[in-house]
Amino acid sequence: MNVYDHGVRKRMYRRIASVVALGLTVAACEPQTSRDHIKVVGSSTVYPFTTAVAEALVNANPNLRAPVIESTGTGAGASLFCAGIGPQHPDILNASRRLKKSEYETCVGNGVKDIMEIQVGVDGVALAESNNGPKLKLSKNDVYLALSANPLGKPNVARMWSDVNPALPSIPIQVFGPPATSGTRDALVELVMVPACEAAMPQVKALKTSDKDRYEDICTRIRDDSAYVDKGENDNLIVQNLSTNPNAVGIFGYSYLEENAARLHGVPIEGVVPSYDTISDGSYPGARPLFIYVKKAHIKPVPGMTDFLTAFARSWDPGGPLTRRGMIAAPADIRAKSTAEIASQTPLDPAGLH
Repeated sequence: MNVYDHGVRKRMYRRIASVVALGLTVAACEPQTSRDHIKVVGSSTVYPFTTAVAEALVNANPNLRAPVIESTGTGAGASLFCAGIGPQHPDILNASRRLKKSEYETCVGNGVKDIMEIQVGVDGVALAESNNGPKLKLSKNDVYLALSANPLGKPNVARMWSDVNPALPSIPIQVFGPPATSGTRDALVELVMVPACEAAMPQVKALKTSDKDRYEDICTRIRDDSAYVDKGENDNLIVQNLSTNPNAVGIFGYSYLEENAARLHGVPIEGVVPSYDTISDGSYPGARPLFIYVKKAHIKPVPGMTDFLTAFARSWDPGGPLTRRGMIAAPADIRAKSTAEIASQTPLDPAGLH
């Protein structure tokens, strides 16, 4: 090989290397399009509704690959959702509570910046027992004193419901509930336990800023002994356990209570029984919104995303397919807002997140 040929080859190799490097840079900056199906993770409460929309979408579009939907819990789902952009990361997060500010910041730190927040309906954190159970009637304070790890700042030693409130029966406290990664558990803490804690100890509010760990230890941490049994992200397992443990109480989304009304009934909180009407009008203390979060960057690359979101909006009206599955329809103004956000692909404003 002469010097001229050697120089030509060196220049050619440099050009090839530059093109490859440019290609890798572009690939790193843009979401990949190798996945041909929608991927959803998150809340076990929202799971049956998202699954129903997916089934209807595939039935109407036989050539579309079925979405893959995993019931991971809201918290665990948010970790997966916020990990990045591209085919290895989920497109949609089911959430039985709002995205936390810290979760949003993790998303942004990993390049997940334009996130759509869509309220798809309303639900209630239902406390339920077997129809053969003791017919408990609880206050927020009863729930807090029974389930808090450190009620009023002291380790929980209550073993019987009568230890919590002398008016309650002398039967063991045994509650089957979701894990720490669950939005349902977060909602129980936020809607029931925290208000009771702050009402019983007004001075504890100051700890939110001065000693957050102590505040959480008193107001939000759930006991981890046999009184509260973590059943994972399987609400149907809780339903089964209540059938064989008539004195136990279960915690899950209202749709599971409605689905099993022949064998379970709701436990009143502050005298209000969980029902479609009491959750819809907000009188039930455990009422909460349900959401899906969508990566705007995945809408075009992933086949079926636009159709999936449109199908969701067509299904959440009163009397629609999702309410027949147990979802409680959001008020008309919220449904209209959510529909408009899908059409405009409006990203979430993080200013209101906590």
